[in-house]
Amino acid sequence: MSLYQNLLLLTAISAFLSIASACSDGQCKLLDECSSDGDCEAGLYCFACQQGFSGSRCVRSTVTNQFKLLNNSLPFNKYAFLTTHNAYAIDGYPLHTPVPRVTFTNQEGMITDQLNVCFPIHIPKPYDFDGDVWMCHSFGGQCHDITAFGPAIDYLKEIEAFLSANTEEIVTLILEDYVGPNGLTKVFTDAGLMKYWFPVSNMPKNGEDWPLVSDMVANNQRLLVFTSIQSKEASEGIAYQWNYMVENQYGDGGMQAGSCPNRAESSGLDDKTKSLVLVNYFHSTSSKEKTCEDNSGDLINMLRTCYAAAGNRWANFVAVDYYKRSEGGGSFQAVDTLNGKLLCGCDDIHACVAGSTSGACTP
Repeated sequence: MSLYQNLLLLTAISAFLSIASACSDGQCKLLDECSSDGDCEAGLYCFACQQGFSGSRCVRSTVTNQFKLLNNSLPFNKYAFLTTHNAYAIDGYPLHTPVPRVTFTNQEGMITDQLNVCFPIHIPKPYDFDGDVWMCHSFGGQCHDITAFGPAIDYLKEIEAFLSANTEEIVTLILEDYVGPNGLTKVFTDAGLMKYWFPVSNMPKNGEDWPLVSDMVANNQRLLVFTSIQSKEASEGIAYQWNYMVENQYGDGGMQAGSCPNRAESSGLDDKTKSLVLVNYFHSTSSKEKTCEDNSGDLINMLRTCYAAAGNRWANFVAVDYYKRSEGGGSFQAVDTLNGKLLCGCDDIHACVAGSTSGACTP
């Protein structure tokens, strides 16, 4: 047999052994090569991130439910949650206007999909449009046919269905609000959400702890809504975000390594009279290709930077684009890290010893 034939034989044997040893049928673990979602074990899906690895590999597809893994008996501000930035701006969302949509998206998967995977924080932009309240990107400060996604009530009805079916979960909406007086109150009422409303009167005003999550669940006060319009707290009972929360700069300005400045509307991140901390980590213009890299190690590094900027406080909310895209653990691992730090001082929530809040970590 010639040298060339020997090389061909060795190549064929190597390829056969590679195929034979490859995982499949739900057996592939994190970062194993895969050809379809069905190859990956539960909690993973098959994804290609050109900036992170060659080919397709199994990466995480769901968040850890910290309430079920450990407990829900601590104050709300002692937990961290994955946040979908511009949750309404969904790739492939059905058209609701007479002209094609000409604007960018920020997420994949409908609101119900986002809630079932992330359970539960979303940042939408409601506008007055076409005689109703719509979810919309703006152009020149206004909603237009080409930037509109759909009526807000469609999104809110999905949230109502989720809360009805998941009686121990909490949903938080942080609204960049462009709706006139009483418009939001009407659409929340029409969607059947007022029965879940967490009242402003129960929110801490000077940096104190929030009520226990278990009490919020028991009282069925499982919908927290924040607005960017100050007057609505008094007139409609919708919490003014900046009375309760600090937030870093959004967009490219919030993605500079080693720096975590506050956004203009927020007080300084180290203002401890506000007991909730929101960290944004997404580009000014969304990019699916960049996001899988953004939502990985760089995100966790930024959370550490913002921890120091916030007076040694870990973020409660971390807002990202295309939340499922990553190089492996992604935004889900970032939230596991936050909950580990918040709940027991460990680097991962899975290392927390059940019942401990003092740094008792398993290997």
